[in-house]
Amino acid sequence: MGEEKNVIIQRDVDAVLVPFGDRVVLPKGEEARIVQDLGGNYTIMVKGSLYMIDAKNADAIGIGQKVETPAQSVEKKEGTPSQEEIETKVWEALKNCYDPEIPVNLVDLGLIYDCRIERLPEGGYQVNIKMTLTAPGCPMGATIAQDVQNKIISIDGVEEANVELVWDPPWSQDMMTEAARLQLGLL
Repeated sequence: MGEEKNVIIQRDVDAVLVPFGDRVVLPKGEEARIVQDLGGNYTIMVKGSLYMIDAKNADAIGIGQKVETPAQSVEKKEGTPSQEEIETKVWEALKNCYDPEIPVNLVDLGLIYDCRIERLPEGGYQVNIKMTLTAPGCPMGATIAQDVQNKIISIDGVEEANVELVWDPPWSQDMMTEAARLQLGLL
């Protein structure tokens, strides 16, 4: 996550109010505190409220563009990658997706229920993800699912990415990896 850091918003910037999921514009000149810097997104606190800003807007909080994740920075190859290569890259990308309030990736939280990769007749692959959230009423669900989809579709060889939010089985802390429970102080 890195250390928390105080910043001044340097230009009007699109953000998502956490945990409500409302899209807002934070004005230039506001004081903010970066409280989470994971997976290419930033969670900042402004006047006691949390907001998520994506990497493409990092300059608004005085940070250059984020370094690409391994799944995004793979060299372009001649031809289509193998299904095994795509699967590896997809799981790397998923491990770079975070809930803006929880400093543990979605895979270790146990939120990814299914990942299916299909070769398309016209070439490339379609990736279908079934995932859940820690709470069914989480208003950030669409934002988190969109982040997952964006990271997967950025993988060389992936032509389509579909993310479905499911609620069965219901998520519980038992689905978390031991490392996640340890990181969150649950062990």
